[in-house]
Amino acid sequence: MAVTRSPLIIALDYASLDTALCMADQLDPSRCRLKVGKELFTRSGPAVLEALHGRGFEVFLDLKFHDIPNTVAAAVQAAADQGVWMVNLHAAGGRRMMEAARERLDHAGLATHLIAVTVLTSMERADLAETGLDVEPMSQVERLARLARDSGMDGVVCSAQEAQRLRDVCGDTFLKVTPGIRPSFAAADDQRRVLTPAEAIRAGSTHLVVGRPVTQAREPMAALAAIEQELSA
Repeated sequence: MAVTRSPLIIALDYASLDTALCMADQLDPSRCRLKVGKELFTRSGPAVLEALHGRGFEVFLDLKFHDIPNTVAAAVQAAADQGVWMVNLHAAGGRRMMEAARERLDHAGLATHLIAVTVLTSMERADLAETGLDVEPMSQVERLARLARDSGMDGVVCSAQEAQRLRDVCGDTFLKVTPGIRPSFAAADDQRRVLTPAEAIRAGSTHLVVGRPVTQAREPMAALAAIEQELSA
């Protein structure tokens, strides 16, 4: 398996294993990692991990576990036993859940990175209020990030806008994995508030999840190279 220092994680947001592998075959495992999410894993199961590992890729398994502590710990170990580079869980599951997952990995001697989801990027203050939390999303993000750090997590998933504050709160080595990145060549018609790869890294993100700007490009590796150039500029 290739080991890369690249911060880039390409999201394989596909329904079919064949389509996902067709994209993987156009990418270089020494220059990016891959993310497998709920739909692809639910349809394809561990076969997708085996196939991607066989092609040399490090994989972020994005399943956002959230259950009682023992169940999450067992699921995290199951993912790590399959060799994934990174797996995540919901910080809202609480300290005991996160600590159980951390202890399970440590006891088994597994080096898989374990990160937490704080507040989903789709949620606004009104959404949180409906769940009984009448706070600004950033306040809850910071609270859960601190809890995740104190519970032994390696980092969190966060927006680029949150990364700078979380770098101040949790430090540089605490991983900050940022989805929704739009490189400059793909951002012109996007009306949402997003940052380019270079802006996100400067803000404090340590890893960048990129989807359509690469996977829907006519030449995916050319798009990847353009992002690398932005990062090195």
